[in-house]
Amino acid sequence: MQKSPITKYKPWGTINLADRQWPSRTIDRVPYWCSVDLRDGNQALPIPMGVKDKLELFKLLCSIGFKQIEIGFPSAAQTEFDFARKLIDDKLVPDGVALQVLTQAREHLIKRSFESLQGSQRAIVHLYNSTSPLQRRVTFGKSKEEIKKIAVEGVRLVKKLLPELPDTEVQLEYSPESFSDTEVDYALEVCEAVMNEWEPSEQNPIILNLPATVELFTPNVHADQIEWFCRNMQDRNKAIISLHTHNDRGTGTAATELGLLAGADRVEGTLFGNGERTGNLDIVTVALNMYAQGLHPNLNFENLDYIRGVYERTTGMTVHERHPYGGDLVFTAFSGSHQDAIKKGMDLREKEGDTYGTHWQVPYLSIDPRDIGRNYEEIIRINSQSGKGGVAYILSREYGLDLPKAMHPEVGILVNEKADSESRELTANEIYVAFKEEFLEKNDPLELISYDTSKKTGEAEIICLSKILINGEVKELSGNGNGPINAFVQSLEQGGLKDFKLTDYRQHSIGEGSATESAAYVQLQTKVGRVAYGCGIDSSIEKSGLIALVSAYNRTR
Repeated sequence: MQKSPITKYKPWGTINLADRQWPSRTIDRVPYWCSVDLRDGNQALPIPMGVKDKLELFKLLCSIGFKQIEIGFPSAAQTEFDFARKLIDDKLVPDGVALQVLTQAREHLIKRSFESLQGSQRAIVHLYNSTSPLQRRVTFGKSKEEIKKIAVEGVRLVKKLLPELPDTEVQLEYSPESFSDTEVDYALEVCEAVMNEWEPSEQNPIILNLPATVELFTPNVHADQIEWFCRNMQDRNKAIISLHTHNDRGTGTAATELGLLAGADRVEGTLFGNGERTGNLDIVTVALNMYAQGLHPNLNFENLDYIRGVYERTTGMTVHERHPYGGDLVFTAFSGSHQDAIKKGMDLREKEGDTYGTHWQVPYLSIDPRDIGRNYEEIIRINSQSGKGGVAYILSREYGLDLPKAMHPEVGILVNEKADSESRELTANEIYVAFKEEFLEKNDPLELISYDTSKKTGEAEIICLSKILINGEVKELSGNGNGPINAFVQSLEQGGLKDFKLTDYRQHSIGEGSATESAAYVQLQTKVGRVAYGCGIDSSIEKSGLIALVSAYNRTR
């Protein structure tokens, strides 16, 4: 890196827009969405998609609800051309879906693009040429007038070729490539020259796509560019202003959202942001951001895991674990305090009635994971950083164990120590096995071999006769009490084994119908102050309580 002062780079500058309006607006309408996965996303792959993969992804995009899909650059490669022809010849394009093809403003490329669209119902011809000072000087060595002439002559040829698509509804899209680095007044000059040549109408407007081909500045400057353009152009009602952001600075989503506030009508992007360099705009993120604000994006992401699977299979790319909405870990909490808050929010929502008609309010979760096909079980996962609430949540959701709150710390410490010693995340099954070994199957030094309870005729007290193994010695005990637990405790006292008091007992059912079991929790406190819980699970309410007491007894030793 260059040492300060930095002379290698300089600030881009600002737009003269003192009375900008976008900061006080909200996104309250859904834009036109255009997927460029099959073009921008494809050209960014180490191994480009073939026709088979492109077809699978095209069908997915249609099922999501995209009505405009840029299918490729048919004048640039035979595979791209063949794909366009397959879609049209095999009648694979759903009604209402427009095929968009990209072409440079060059005669032979435009003609080849028209050949690829023969027989299509709806088409968008996307014409572009670079307009920025850097491109004018370095790439083309042409003046402003010469660059503008390229654009106008390209549009003139498109217009001339329209009779070759007599049964196709054609819309023109024009992009001043590198708009982000082009003088806004010159970009407007070129776009208006294009409009004058094309002669759009309100019924058939032109699409003016203003691409941040390279993201050069903060999103607010991009918004100023878009608002300045919209406010200064002629015949605004005859143009759809489209955004096409990239993510070189990591703010492609923000730039798009601010661009919509600034007056744009349309968004181009890809699933999960696939595209050259740092990628295109991620349409999934922007659309679900709208959804989280109560505005349905008119795109269906109800099964985002499936969408992600098709995307990863066809492109060979992977979605990062922390990618918004689609990543494996985005609805996952490892932090103990976060887990506790999520558990409380979930429990309260369930208690109050978990319906789609109620406002979603759960700490740390901006949307309900179920809305995009994710499961609650994914929300809380356990490692050494996890808290007691998270462990209790897993045992509750996966195994139906509603642990007493006072028991949470004991269980949490057990599981955290296991995760820490193994330096990894624990599965739900591993958590349950650790719980079972420590709280359900503690049979040393005391083991209950058998027991029997009965009542004397006309008496309320219960008699408990039991056979136990204590420190390797078998003993038979007897005791009376107002219930099975109390009677067993009294028998232990008669045998000189009671050095504790029972401080908590509770029980609940697990499952329904004939498969119902009983879970019991017993807390004991010894004379020297040691406190511990035990748990018992059995089809018999009576036996589950006795198992829990034995487990607690052994855990206090």
